[in-house]
Amino acid sequence: MRFFKTPNIDFIGKRYYAFAFSIILFAIGLGALIVKGGPNYGIDFTGGILIQASFNQEISLEQVRTGLSKDKNLVYELQTVGKDAIIVRVKTTAKTQAEMTSEILTLLQTQFPTQTITIDRTEYVGPSVGKHLSKQASYAFFFAFLGIIIYVAFRFKSGLWGMSGVIAIVHDVFVVFGIMVFFNKEVDLTLIAALLTIAGYSINDTIVLFDRVRENLRLLAKESFGNIINKSINEVLGRTIITSATVFIVSLILWLMGGEVIADFALAMLIGTFIGVYSTIFVVAPLIFEWEKRKRDRFKKAFNR
Repeated sequence: MRFFKTPNIDFIGKRYYAFAFSIILFAIGLGALIVKGGPNYGIDFTGGILIQASFNQEISLEQVRTGLSKDKNLVYELQTVGKDAIIVRVKTTAKTQAEMTSEILTLLQTQFPTQTITIDRTEYVGPSVGKHLSKQASYAFFFAFLGIIIYVAFRFKSGLWGMSGVIAIVHDVFVVFGIMVFFNKEVDLTLIAALLTIAGYSINDTIVLFDRVRENLRLLAKESFGNIINKSINEVLGRTIITSATVFIVSLILWLMGGEVIADFALAMLIGTFIGVYSTIFVVAPLIFEWEKRKRDRFKKAFNR
């Protein structure tokens, strides 16, 4: 079933506008990091205080969240323990463990005035993402990027294409990360999962375009490289719009109706879906074109001499 006729858009001719737009997005993200003094790390990175409370009747997490949300400055995570107990993990603050426990108890008693609430235990919990895990994650990213470069270089016989794919991933992840920091969203493991999902989605879209370019290089050998790239993008554009729209719609529903826990993940996916498609068309393809164009120009100058 074909929803779109093959368009004829000169994407390569608009590459400098796209480069300017990417620079603006990078500047916004970098500016947000500088102005805000770095990301707003969550409990996974900072550690905090664990408070377990039990009730004499069954309660729901939504009721607990409503009560704790009365303190706008409180950063916490919730977990159920059976039907009548909860665990609250509160981000480390200037308050002592006793002060924070008292505050949580007061908020819960205000929300559940008819229930008897007992604090079963309180303890300090360290960050689950420590220096060692962060270091291991950095190694994982490095070897993943190296693997992508080697794979694409082997499959498409060009290390440049692999480098362009990695640049697109870094572009997408940093832009989405910068926008989330700009909106003061908390950086936790949920957001990291969203960024990794965006990276995988981005390279998949890029590989699809690379496949079409490779086919057209054989079929349209007499045409210019710029025309081949434009034709390839236009040919996969319908597929890209349909697949991206499905991801976007699902992410939008999760953002609107999924609740507070999944909201940041869904928002990052909403932004990342758009940025991933944009980078494939306006970052990867123009980079390949610019490199090949300059390489051929250098070859012509050397040959004319």
